[in-house]
Amino acid sequence: MDIVDHLDELRKRIIIIASVFIIAFIAVFIYIQDIYAWITKDLDMQLAVLGPLDIIVIYFSIAAVLAIAVTLPVAVLQIWLFSKPGLTKAEVRATAVYIPASFLLFIGGLAFGYFVVLPIVLNFLLALGEGTFQTMFTADRYFQFVLRMTVPFSFLFEMPLVVMFLTSIGILTPMGMHKNRKYAYFGIVVVSVLLSPPDFLSDVLVIIPLILLYEISISLSKIVYKRRLKRLQQEEKEIE
Repeated sequence: MDIVDHLDELRKRIIIIASVFIIAFIAVFIYIQDIYAWITKDLDMQLAVLGPLDIIVIYFSIAAVLAIAVTLPVAVLQIWLFSKPGLTKAEVRATAVYIPASFLLFIGGLAFGYFVVLPIVLNFLLALGEGTFQTMFTADRYFQFVLRMTVPFSFLFEMPLVVMFLTSIGILTPMGMHKNRKYAYFGIVVVSVLLSPPDFLSDVLVIIPLILLYEISISLSKIVYKRRLKRLQQEEKEIE
């Protein structure tokens, strides 16, 4: 295809992604009050708002995050379909696994942040102020806190897929990841400390899963790297 056809194809893919996001957003928004009640069911207090616009902003924020989660696999599929004509049959089979895996990892990151990190951090902060402060949360501040404790993990959990992709195009190698492991661990510790409260237990509960993800990423990188070398050797033989 020439450049005009490529741009037209890209426009179609973007329209599909945007349409799915809008439909998912509307569908979530229809049940937003039930979703809100479920998210706040474990709180021992009713959240306050400081203005009428806060209500719609909170509802929109919740709907947007859930709509992104629904749209992500569709977005990955559309990117794959756009790139597919330029891929070999082996690359098509290899990259097809990215679509369901990206969705599962995104949801896994959200679940880890919501069910593991969020309760630990919230209980720690409440215990810190118990007997000293009167606790009252505004809905806006509370959901900013929830998003901060969940959304970053959704993207951090995509690490294995990112590593596999970068390995497949030759930017990363498992040897390089082994060599730079200490720097990666240092980065993981820094990110974990920034995301979790300042106590040892919370830091460990965040650091360990991220280190495991990094080690899994190295193992997956080895598999992709071997396949890439094999493919390059076959291509060289065909040229000869």
